[in-house]
Amino acid sequence: MAEDDGAERSQEPTQKRKDDAREDGQVLTSKEAMIFAGFAVATGMLSMAPAVLPGLVPVWADYFRMGRADMLGDLAFQRIGQAFWHLLGASLLVAVPLMVAIIGLQIVLGGLHWSPKAMGFNPGRINPAAGLGRMFSVTALVELAKAVVKVTVLCAIGWLVVKGMLPALGRLSGQSAGEAFTVVGGAIVKLVSALTLGLAAIGAADLAWQILSMRKRLMMTLQEVKEENKEQNGSPEVKGRMRQLQMEASRRAAKQRRALDDVPRATAVITNPTHFAVAIRYVPGETRAPVILAMGKGPMAHEVMARARKVGIAPLQVPVLARALYFTGDIGAEINEQLFAAVAAILAHVYRLERGEGSALPDVDLPEALRFDEFGRHEGRAEGQA
Repeated sequence: MAEDDGAERSQEPTQKRKDDAREDGQVLTSKEAMIFAGFAVATGMLSMAPAVLPGLVPVWADYFRMGRADMLGDLAFQRIGQAFWHLLGASLLVAVPLMVAIIGLQIVLGGLHWSPKAMGFNPGRINPAAGLGRMFSVTALVELAKAVVKVTVLCAIGWLVVKGMLPALGRLSGQSAGEAFTVVGGAIVKLVSALTLGLAAIGAADLAWQILSMRKRLMMTLQEVKEENKEQNGSPEVKGRMRQLQMEASRRAAKQRRALDDVPRATAVITNPTHFAVAIRYVPGETRAPVILAMGKGPMAHEVMARARKVGIAPLQVPVLARALYFTGDIGAEINEQLFAAVAAILAHVYRLERGEGSALPDVDLPEALRFDEFGRHEGRAEGQA
């Protein structure tokens, strides 16, 4: 039952889902709304025709006022050129507003978007089986029903308008040419205006259908939402582990900062010398084994060394031992038992220096398991991987 609920597309589309759909060329649009926009502009132009045409009639009539001699002369070619440019200008006056209206409506609906992915070659588009599937799909049936309804509505509107104008049209035979032209022109404007209103209703209904259809296509299942969140933000397990590591690192850094005050009590400070520093204390009879008072890496190591120098403790550069103490020990705890011998040799060197005896820094030898590089990896293993 849970799986069925998860498979149900009941979740609102996320912004990423909408952006992906847009990249695929899926933007809100409506053919019927576009047809209405074009028809509305054409209707407006047609309604202005009675005021514009009378002024154009003399211009067009002048093209045909030529004598027989002019038919083969330069005047004929001149008139043809003038007619061509006038026709081109009239065509642009009609085409540009239509184009602006349609493009503007698309910008309002879903915006303009160039989608190379949608224009790319898709073998499924030329697959006969897929083509048949599209022909007999629910979408195809809906488009067919829309076309039938549109034709029916427009035919009904046209019939009602023409039926009301039949008496006036029946009297055209008894009228002059000018009067008849006025009646016919008015009837055409009235018919086209009524059809435009019908197309407005059809376009609004189709736009509502397109909005619902797109929303349905973009709806997501609960599992899809979870997967998308996981891709964007990472899995909850990984995020939890990262938070845990961050908290541990923060606690470790806070502990190291607090331990800096104990550096003056150290018996010795062993360094890498630039990456690590570990301050240890051992007083016979006070502690069973050497204890780590403070430690640090990077800037924290430099702070440990700086505080040691302030109280006259000279850091001892023993890189292999400094790394071993850092990666195997903790502040306030005794050092690893396997490091007793190496630390004892260092402390003996410190005691001799305190008594004013000359002493060279001894070489220390650690088991392979306690030899680390600066990243905490065993040196032998790191070399093998390299």
